[in-house]
Amino acid sequence: MIINEQDYEIKGMQYTVRSAVEEDARSLSSLRVQLDGETENMDREAGEAYIDAAGFKELIRKDSEERNNLFLVAVVAGNIVGYCRCAGSELKRFSHQVEFGVCVARSFWGYSIGKNLLKLSLRWADGNGVEKVTLKVLATNEQAIRLYESNGFIREGVLKRDRRHADGKYYDTVVMGRFRL
Repeated sequence: MIINEQDYEIKGMQYTVRSAVEEDARSLSSLRVQLDGETENMDREAGEAYIDAAGFKELIRKDSEERNNLFLVAVVAGNIVGYCRCAGSELKRFSHQVEFGVCVARSFWGYSIGKNLLKLSLRWADGNGVEKVTLKVLATNEQAIRLYESNGFIREGVLKRDRRHADGKYYDTVVMGRFRL
């Protein structure tokens, strides 16, 4: 699905959040590898489950056409610095919900980009009949958990020892959900 773009100015930095377009595919492919390598909060290590430009073009095309999918990008000075997706299911039993995921380049943390991507996604979900938005977050990512809770998400469970990171340690994943208001 496509949304109207939104402009923001936070702490003197201007950025736009808009629906992804196929021309974003190459930038998204390289940005995803970069973001995966910047933090332990992501599911992948840098380069894992690589998606090339053609793969991103297909995702963008599908997300633009499907009623229960949304793909947004955050753009600063013509460069994509973050993105999020809401991915719905084609299965009837799960058609009432979408799964949300977000990532923002580390050098752009602190400008409410992730927060605004989330808020636009939730506004889209509420306006399009989505009854539940789900997500998974690393249990040690307390800042993200607080953001999600402040936007109506509740903790639905914990997946114990769900991840094993490069340090050899196991980490829990928190499963969260938000029901339409």
